[in-house]
Amino acid sequence: MIGRHRHLLGLEGLSREEILQVLDLATSMKEVLARPLKKVPSLRGKLVVNLFFEASTRTRSSFEIASKVLSADAVNWTASASSVTKGETLVDTARNLEAMRPDVLVIRHAAGGAPQLVSEHVACAVVSAGDGAHEHPSQGLLDCFTLREKLGTLEGKTVAIVGDVSHSRVARSDLHAMPKLGAKVRLCGPPTMIPQGIERLGGCTVHHDLREAVEGADAVVMLRIQHERIGDPLIPGTREYSKLWGLNARKAAEWLTPGCVILHPGPINRGVELSPEVADGPRSVILDQVQNGVAVRMAILYLLAGGSPAEVSAAGARS
Repeated sequence: MIGRHRHLLGLEGLSREEILQVLDLATSMKEVLARPLKKVPSLRGKLVVNLFFEASTRTRSSFEIASKVLSADAVNWTASASSVTKGETLVDTARNLEAMRPDVLVIRHAAGGAPQLVSEHVACAVVSAGDGAHEHPSQGLLDCFTLREKLGTLEGKTVAIVGDVSHSRVARSDLHAMPKLGAKVRLCGPPTMIPQGIERLGGCTVHHDLREAVEGADAVVMLRIQHERIGDPLIPGTREYSKLWGLNARKAAEWLTPGCVILHPGPINRGVELSPEVADGPRSVILDQVQNGVAVRMAILYLLAGGSPAEVSAAGARS
């Protein structure tokens, strides 16, 4: 359980204490990843099924590695190689997989609310690995974990989230989590990519000028343009977008404070939202996010598969 929750479907319903429960446990999990033998028996005998209806590199691999480090068995399932291509419904697919007695179903789907629907028809724990433009809770948690690791705390810090906020499930999860940990959030992007009324979520502020949004910020989360979710073009072109809302080496040097770190959930459109010099530069913590994603997902799986922090410590001590 994560606090009161049997599933992890989003961060909107999690309290500050429940978010910290995951982040604190992830700190212990990261210590396991630093050992020469990256294996603990904490979830031995447990089964994790990854159901991905959308393409994924980082998230699916991260959940699979997290499962294996904890000694759980992991099964990967893709829509293209399943009975979905024969017309099977999402619920029927989930119920058939659930009949094989997994402990956790990790699901990514193009439709917002799909993990919630599955959770209402199965007995095992369900984790959203991203649904439509709704939420991407494990990414939001790893973003918070990385910021806490790099900045010491999110209390009183300012985070600018820049880009295609309208279609970003990462932005929504960040927006639901970061203010609960004390951070102030600024959203920035073209007017067509910022939903009206989003200021009501988490008390954020909205900006359309990049320099204004990143001035004095402790961290900047750059988002990619989600071409696969956009029907009509929301911007004239990527060249203009990059000029106005992209971050290059000159802007980073002139506009950002010395300690400001740069995050990106990936995959990066190099030369559009981030120049290669910035993506690979000293401010970038993008690969730290990838590494921390395994630790955070270990914590999520451990809690939802029936573990407890005390057992993690004991398991780590025995390994």
